[in-house]
Amino acid sequence: MPSRRDQSTGSLFAGSAPAAPLAARMRPRTLNEFVGQESVLAPGKPLREAIERGTVGSLILWGPPGSGKTTLGFLVAQTTDREFVPFPAVTEGVPRVREIIGEAARRLEMGKGTILFVDEIHRFNRAQQDAFLPAVESGTVTLIGATTENPSFELNGALLSRARVVVLEPLSPDHIMVVLKRALTDAERGLGAQNLSADDEALRWLAVEADGDARRALNVLEAAAEHAGPGSALTAELLRDAMQRRVARYDKSGEEHYNLISAYHKALRGSDPQGALYWLARMIDGGEDPMYIARRTIRFASEDVGLADPQALRVALAARDAYKMLGSPEGELALAEAAVYLATAPKSNRVYAAWGAALEAAREYPAESVPLHIRNAPTSLMKQLGYGKGYQYAHDVPDAYLPQKYLPDALEGSTFYEPGTFGFERDIAKRMAWWSELRERARGTDSSPGKGPTADQEKSE
Repeated sequence: MPSRRDQSTGSLFAGSAPAAPLAARMRPRTLNEFVGQESVLAPGKPLREAIERGTVGSLILWGPPGSGKTTLGFLVAQTTDREFVPFPAVTEGVPRVREIIGEAARRLEMGKGTILFVDEIHRFNRAQQDAFLPAVESGTVTLIGATTENPSFELNGALLSRARVVVLEPLSPDHIMVVLKRALTDAERGLGAQNLSADDEALRWLAVEADGDARRALNVLEAAAEHAGPGSALTAELLRDAMQRRVARYDKSGEEHYNLISAYHKALRGSDPQGALYWLARMIDGGEDPMYIARRTIRFASEDVGLADPQALRVALAARDAYKMLGSPEGELALAEAAVYLATAPKSNRVYAAWGAALEAAREYPAESVPLHIRNAPTSLMKQLGYGKGYQYAHDVPDAYLPQKYLPDALEGSTFYEPGTFGFERDIAKRMAWWSELRERARGTDSSPGKGPTADQEKSE
């Protein structure tokens, strides 16, 4: 007797059922009908050949909504003559997984394999994912997991090692045009019997606005057709009314979160205010926390602009404070102002590199003694021991610079910070060069360790 899940399998892909949504009715029935994903499914590709030979193993299908993950899972089952058992990770749990595996074991004894299709597999935590491992390892089921999230973030290593990750790309507008035209002309499963028409310009608009999601495009086409009625012309205006507002594809905790902040940073670093503003707007429009963006902007000011423009950090901090005071949407302009300022500022990561080098030195030499002449001497005993002896007060000379030693012996001569050649760091470089010259002069007059020239010596030179 078929299980309750087996009984529902057919309904998921009952393309001829008139009550099913257009997107469900128009699902491809064969690999040749599948649109897009040529990089993995074109004739001659390894995955295509494995499916056609019936030797395909467990897969993780990673791609955006509407790219064909569920359809591909079903076509694998159909082409390889295995039972297709869908499993929604959103609503089902480990007990149901155990039931399906038991059913699959009995089915295998009768000579038929099982495709366990787990939609949104990332909704299972890493411990729950372990429930699939024994059955996958033994071959009781072939697992096909579908996810919109980066598998390397969401799936445990044991599961990833037993499955091939297949990356599905968003469908191109040309691909979606093919899908829309099929739906308009197919009288059996699509809208062909309604005698609708739509020019290429209107369909192209919808194909672009769908953002690579065939399901979204078909849903809009169906809504427009229902509104217009049989025999109507589906214009771009009618399709636009049916679509309403495009929703940004953005997940504040998923891969897109990291992709967009990375794009924002790289546009700032590349001195491209146009790109910086676009990615900032994408994040804000997608619902990202503005304070997260502000924190990353402040970090960028220190790491990538640095002392080439000391005002950059102030601008970034001011943008954060302005947003905290004003909120949205007024405060967003302050973040945009900071983005443009940082993108167009001179760039230097010399302080960032210097800090890394200093930390490395501190870890390599964690116990070096502070030279006596720069130690504090708050007690008479410490003074008797030589603390602070020989220290020269820089403000005793007009130029406020007296060469003396500030690093421990093991690090003497080390250089952590070297100024760049842009912006304010050019002035810093001149100043440091002048100090270097003064140190060289001091070595010629007194080479004793830890002791620089006296004020009188500086004046006489």
